[in-house]
Amino acid sequence: MTAPARHNLPRPGTSFVGRERDLSDLLRLLGSSRSVTLCGADGIGKTRLALRVAEQSTVSFPDGVWMADLTDVRTTLEVHARIAHAVGVVEEPGLPLADTVTEALRDRRLLLVLDSCEHIADEVAEVGEALLAECPAVSVLLTSELPVRLAGGTVWRVPPMALPVAARNAPPPDPADAESVRLFLDRARARDPRFTSSRAEVETVATLCDLAGGVPLGIEVLGARAPDEGIGALTEGLRSHLASPALQPGPGQAVSRSQVLPLVLDFVYRSLPGPEQVLLRRLSVFRGWDLELAEQVCADEDLPESNVLDLLTCLLDRALITVTGEFEGRVRYRLPEAVRQFAQERLIAAGEGEAFQDRLLVRMLHLVEDLGQKLESSRSMPWSERDSGRQRVIAEYDTLRSLLRWSHQRGAAEPGLRLCVSLVAHWVSHNGYSEGAHWMDRLLALEETAKAPSRARALVARAQLARVRRDHALARSAGEEGLRLCREAGDDVFVRTCLNLLALVEVRDRRPDLASVRVEEALRLCREAGDLWGEAIALGTRASLVAQQGDYPAADHHYNAALTLLRGIDHRWGVGVVLIGQARAAEANGDLMTADRCYREALDTQRLISATSEEALCLAGIGRVAHAQGSVGQAYDYLSEGLLLSHGSGQRAEAARTLVSLARAAFGSGLREPACRLAGAAMAARAQVGLPVHGAPWPFLDVERVRRRRRHLVGWWEQGYVLGLSEAVREAERLAEEGRRPSSAPSPRSGSRRGRGGKDGGRDGRTARPCPESTDPRQLLTRRELEIAQLVSTGRSNPEIARDLFITPSTAARHVANINRKMGFHSRTQITAWIERHRTA
Repeated sequence: MTAPARHNLPRPGTSFVGRERDLSDLLRLLGSSRSVTLCGADGIGKTRLALRVAEQSTVSFPDGVWMADLTDVRTTLEVHARIAHAVGVVEEPGLPLADTVTEALRDRRLLLVLDSCEHIADEVAEVGEALLAECPAVSVLLTSELPVRLAGGTVWRVPPMALPVAARNAPPPDPADAESVRLFLDRARARDPRFTSSRAEVETVATLCDLAGGVPLGIEVLGARAPDEGIGALTEGLRSHLASPALQPGPGQAVSRSQVLPLVLDFVYRSLPGPEQVLLRRLSVFRGWDLELAEQVCADEDLPESNVLDLLTCLLDRALITVTGEFEGRVRYRLPEAVRQFAQERLIAAGEGEAFQDRLLVRMLHLVEDLGQKLESSRSMPWSERDSGRQRVIAEYDTLRSLLRWSHQRGAAEPGLRLCVSLVAHWVSHNGYSEGAHWMDRLLALEETAKAPSRARALVARAQLARVRRDHALARSAGEEGLRLCREAGDDVFVRTCLNLLALVEVRDRRPDLASVRVEEALRLCREAGDLWGEAIALGTRASLVAQQGDYPAADHHYNAALTLLRGIDHRWGVGVVLIGQARAAEANGDLMTADRCYREALDTQRLISATSEEALCLAGIGRVAHAQGSVGQAYDYLSEGLLLSHGSGQRAEAARTLVSLARAAFGSGLREPACRLAGAAMAARAQVGLPVHGAPWPFLDVERVRRRRRHLVGWWEQGYVLGLSEAVREAERLAEEGRRPSSAPSPRSGSRRGRGGKDGGRDGRTARPCPESTDPRQLLTRRELEIAQLVSTGRSNPEIARDLFITPSTAARHVANINRKMGFHSRTQITAWIERHRTA
């Protein structure tokens, strides 16, 4: 109950007012129904109410509350991509994203908030039904203008905000108690803290809220105007505006509450000064922006760049735009969707729609092409400078998505393909393979593509996505065609890129002759051009090739040469990729010291760039090496942490591999039954993702010759095969804890007479506790335990440690418990005193 809530909910920029009864009823409803849809007109407050419900539901969902904004989504694939990003699931190469998401959520108890579903109701219903059917502990909260009905779900129609209502035989109600009036006054005071209102003015506010239909967004923008215009003048102005014959639906007909918001926005828009009107409608091309971007895209001779900041501030004061956070010290803004659609209609009516979409497109092309140039530049530069482009693309990705859709709808193949080519680095580094392939395939299918200058590069980029998705046939065919066109066009940069790509595909397909031809040509061309990045990639591919052929000394030489080049230009991402390859080759060759060093350095790099799947891979590698070196305690630490990370991110193949490594460690420690169960569960996971599998009781086929004992191994293994991955992960955690516990006798579960082996077995099993005065923490603790002990000494809590080290709070707590167990401590104060004593020694 005291653990911090796990969620990705945006922090509202304004206070939540009213809706107390709705909130209470929805919280009870969500406790009894796994699917609830908040339905209502645009601006009625569905998203804000959903966020409030989600915030107050975190205690009921131990695996978190996660929100996915579906405003710009149009396909089922995009729905799955948004959900995967929200819950931290990483796409598995070569497997459908829908399967990965479903399997990752199968045993999690979480709440999924899907916002703005009205335009893709069928697709959301399809995804929602599948999740509810396959994931029994997942609940779904949706917002939509139209009902989205899921099996067994409930549709809740969000009403307008309550107005003062007189009860029969009761004194007149105090209008200040009505939630609509409270919202209006709250927003007015937010604009001007000195704002006050008399009793008569409060009654006029109630009339004004009634004119606005009780729609929260309309009330907010009116409330923000009140300090400037006055309540009375504002009310009369809105009444006159709504009474205009041009706005009436027909003779004798009144405007309905669901139709009043655009009229309120029109009233507010008409009262804006001309420059504010111009900026507001131009801002509608964005899905989010900062001041610099607004100045670059929206300013012209009619709207000087120097005026944009003041105008933005005015629109923010008027509640027409919202602040969403900061990025690199710059404030980020966004238009509420109803305001954005209204402003977009005004932009088109002013004849500026295409012009400013084009201006935005030019700016975004510059941004993403700068990303590609920095990531593949051979110029030495600090990693922070190189990485800034990648981070900026993340911040602007919603706008980039909208431009890809706009390019496709308009049939503009060339700018769309240019965007895609430069976004490939983002899609590869953030595991967005399917989404990238989706956009590239749609743009490559346009008629205009045949004449597009970027077609050759686009084919090479498409081949890159195919390679990481393990579709080697497509990677080869698209790459060969792209290479031919790039050679004809004299595009030397992409010729080198494509040769490196095709060489890597041939290595993966174990075609050494073809791989050698490709990599040697790539290496020669890169050296002639002074392309250090391309040369490093070619050296890494050559190293993979010779390692595959068994020449590990030559492979190590080529890996080191590649690392020298990459470190020279401070390319952390490239260094991390090469280190993982070198670590794997060293591990296969039995060079455990090199493997451990490379895995550990690669782990630091993957944490730096937030590459979850590669981080899990490195943790498991360190654990395997520790086990091979006899450090069973360290093996359990790193393997279990890697397993949790790979399972949490939906990486079933890596989770299966780590389960096998844990099984080997446990089997060697005498824990035979749980070891066999984990091995069986690992084979089931491999079969699920289409990887080769082995029969029972692999990997312990030849360890037991006695038939009766071998039958035990097979029986345990088969139990694990039907266990399910999530249960296997939980069992692995219990096993790791049991494996760490000191014991002078074998575990009763193991059924073995052998005690725990390994170089550190004696240390873990000792009964006499080390003396804090004479024991240096660096001698006793694992590297991760030392990191955590040092953070404990600074006063950090387990959740804070988890955030610093990118682990779960439970993992942090487990490490703290291990430190206490090893030293005989019973408090964090003792850990702090121990660390401080030896820090100053």
